Amino acid sequence: MVMPVLAILAMDYQGYTPWLVGLAIGGYGLTQALLQIPMGMLSDRIGRKPVIVAGLVCFAIGSVVAGMADSMTWLIIGRIMQGAGAIAGAVMALAADVTRESQRTKVMAIIGVSIGFSFYLALLLGPVLSSSYGLSGIFYITALLSVAGIALVLFIVPNATNIAPSADTLPRLSHIKVLFTHPQLRLLNISVCLLHMFITILFVQLPRLLSDSGIALSAQWTWYLPVLLCSIVGLMVLMQLAKTQPKGAMLISIVAMTLCFAGLAYHANATLNLSYLYGFAIVFFIGFNYLEANIPALVSSIAPAGNKGSAMGIYASFQFFGAFLGGIVSGLMISSFSETALYTLCILIGVVWLIIISMLSHHERLKRVTLSLNQTNYSVAEIATRLQAITGIKDITVVEDEQAVYLKVDAATFDLTLAQQAVQ
Repeated sequence: MVMPVLAILAMDYQGYTPWLVGLAIGGYGLTQALLQIPMGMLSDRIGRKPVIVAGLVCFAIGSVVAGMADSMTWLIIGRIMQGAGAIAGAVMALAADVTRESQRTKVMAIIGVSIGFSFYLALLLGPVLSSSYGLSGIFYITALLSVAGIALVLFIVPNATNIAPSADTLPRLSHIKVLFTHPQLRLLNISVCLLHMFITILFVQLPRLLSDSGIALSAQWTWYLPVLLCSIVGLMVLMQLAKTQPKGAMLISIVAMTLCFAGLAYHANATLNLSYLYGFAIVFFIGFNYLEANIPALVSSIAPAGNKGSAMGIYASFQFFGAFLGGIVSGLMISSFSETALYTLCILIGVVWLIIISMLSHHERLKRVTLSLNQTNYSVAEIATRLQAITGIKDITVVEDEQAVYLKVDAATFDLTLAQQAVQ
């Protein structure tokens, strides 16, 4: 809710500069990026709920600090404290713990959809709430929401009675070095970093552009709504294309976002016609929506069996670091040079990004399956040999200390019953 209003409302704070606004927007991403992996690993040691509650407490305190701020310094401190509530990995692990294997994929998908929906809902609510309660009011509302989240975790969410093997949910320190250098995952991690850098840069600029075009901050939600609806239609078209040309859909998405910045650069020295701004934003969000949904799915598919948790932890860190970079780069470029220079830099980055994605190999989408070894009498070598003989299994990782086997399988030919019989 802060994203679409902070760049304008922060002008009233003591010590305002474009550079500090960028830091206030991106500072949240810095602590998120630094703490995603450690917090996930900590939840494996001391439990999911203590880490989730601690993260929500950090977020609530940061929200109150930002709400009470009367200067840019305290606003930035509050945002950095908010980011310390890096609980994504622990939440996913708790969801895995309290669900059956057969329902786990569905639960993860529901969580993913709810996160995406909350982003679009926030774009509409932010401007409305800011008109009644100001920027401080939004921060206080987020503090109350985090307290409500604590109550949900403690009193509504069940305690973990079905502890799931966690290597496919949480990061493992021993896996991280290998996955950092994985050539295909590295390309995707760079991509999500640039994606969130772009969206942050856009939201440093967009509220001001709308205000300059005659749309008051309190009414900007009426502008965002048709943009988001039109972009969803474009997303459907790209998803159809991706069935036959997955890399082509990614390249089109990057071109779309780069064209948005090219259009903004062309009109940077004049009041932007509202119809042009609609067009640029719709094109941007079509590309953003597709990549935001597709990149994590590719990371999950490419990550070796049993390493999904580590791969997604690294991915999340790059994602939030991109938001930090977006705030820093936009603030520095506008303070030191001009908006045109900022947009030109984004165009150059877009071109480099296209080259990066052109090196991405095609990967088939595989299903992940976890098998329990609690009732097995076989050695690790025997289990691997028996599973290798089963049609449809593409990747096998046996983790003895978790009493689990992680598989990547072709759902069309894989027989789960045969695999279960092979290890028991």
